[in-house]
Amino acid sequence: MKRRFWLASYPKSGNTWFRMLVANLQSEHPVDINRLPPMPGIASLREPFDTLTLIASGLLTHEECDLLRPAAYRAMARFEEIDPVGLEDGIADVVLAKTHDAWTLTAGGEPLLGGAAAAAGAILIVRDPRDIVASLASHNDESLGRTIDFMGDRRASFCGRNDRQDPQLRQQLLGWSDFNASWLDQRDIPVHLVRYEEMQADAAGTLARALAFAGVAISMETAARAARFARFDSLKAQELKGGFAEAPRPHAGGNFFRSGIAGGWRDELAPGQAACLEAGHAAMMARLGYEPGEKTRKCA
Repeated sequence: MKRRFWLASYPKSGNTWFRMLVANLQSEHPVDINRLPPMPGIASLREPFDTLTLIASGLLTHEECDLLRPAAYRAMARFEEIDPVGLEDGIADVVLAKTHDAWTLTAGGEPLLGGAAAAAGAILIVRDPRDIVASLASHNDESLGRTIDFMGDRRASFCGRNDRQDPQLRQQLLGWSDFNASWLDQRDIPVHLVRYEEMQADAAGTLARALAFAGVAISMETAARAARFARFDSLKAQELKGGFAEAPRPHAGGNFFRSGIAGGWRDELAPGQAACLEAGHAAMMARLGYEPGEKTRKCA
C-alpha cells in the first residue's frame, strides 16, 4: 500500500527543485524537466478532483470545492492502484504530492487536505522570505513592492479569482509567516522541515534525510547522482532551451528557474524593502533561523 506525503511549501521555496531531485533518483541521465507527471504529483489540479467527486469543479465556488477536497484526498490515499507514473521511480510505497495550500480547515471544520487519513506526513520546504520576493514577483508578473505586500496578506491565494476559471483549485497561502506556522503548528500529521539553504549546500544529504522521514532509505551514492543530475543551473539551462510546462507564463519573458542563489536578495532588494519584510515576518524568520540584516535599515 502506497503512503502519501505532502510536499508543502510557500511558492518559490524549492518545491519543484525537490521534485526534480526525486525524479532523478533512478535515472541514468538527467530527467527532462517537462517529464514531471502532473498526477497525482500536484494536489491542486482540477482533473483528479473532478474524477473522484464526479463533479466538474468549474461549476462550484471555491468554498464548495473546499468542502469536498478532504474527502477527495482521502479517496486518493485509498486508491493503491494509482501509480505516480515515474515521479517516484525507485521509491516503493510512497507518493509525494506537491501543495502550496496552507494547512487550513474547511467551513465544516475538517482539515482541507484530509488530515491523517489522507497523508502519513509532510515534508515542509522553507526559504528565506527575502530571497522569495524577486522570484515570486517574476512568477506573478508583479512589482517587488506589491509582492512584499502579497507575502504579508493573510487573504492571499493562488488561483483564487472569481472572474475566470484557473487551471488549478484555489490555494490559500495566508502570507509567508502564517503559511509556515500553519504546517508547523498543526498536530494532525508529522512534519519534516527542509530549509532551501540546506538543499543548496548539501542537496544529496538533505534529500536522503527527507526521504528517510518518509520511510525510504537511499544510498548516498544514489542521492549524490540525483543531486548532480538536478543541479539548479542544469534545470535553468533546460528551461532556457525548451521551456517549462509548469511555468505560469511559459512564453513570457520571465523564467521559472531564475538564480536559485541563497542570499541573492542583497542584490535585488532595496534596503527599505528588506527592512519591511524583516519587520513583518521577524518572529517566523527567527523561528526558522533567518537572521535579520542591518538594524539601522528602515522600512520604506
